[in-house]
Amino acid sequence: MSPNKANYEDVDAVGGGLHFLRDELDCTNLGVSVLECEPGWTGKPHDHADDQQEEVYVLVEGEATVTVDGEDVHMSAGDALRIVPEERRQIENGSEESTFVLAGAP
Repeated sequence: MSPNKANYEDVDAVGGGLHFLRDELDCTNLGVSVLECEPGWTGKPHDHADDQQEEVYVLVEGEATVTVDGEDVHMSAGDALRIVPEERRQIENGSEESTFVLAGAP
């Protein structure tokens, strides 16, 4: 089997800035997405307790705060954050655009 390649900008965004790459890359055990956040954007609070998906958020550019089970974690470009499935999480973007790479797997 040959490698799969996709450019996230070629994938239609959901909710304005979330590009799901799992299908484009033909992943079966890993989800990968790129999230482009406008200044002041706030994501939906959620967890993955039902599907047991562990996630890693990598902030590629910008600054943001991720609230994990009530604890604010400030992130700067280059930071990575691991979140276990049961923890409730929500991204709050800062005053400039930011870009995350999100990876998750059961």
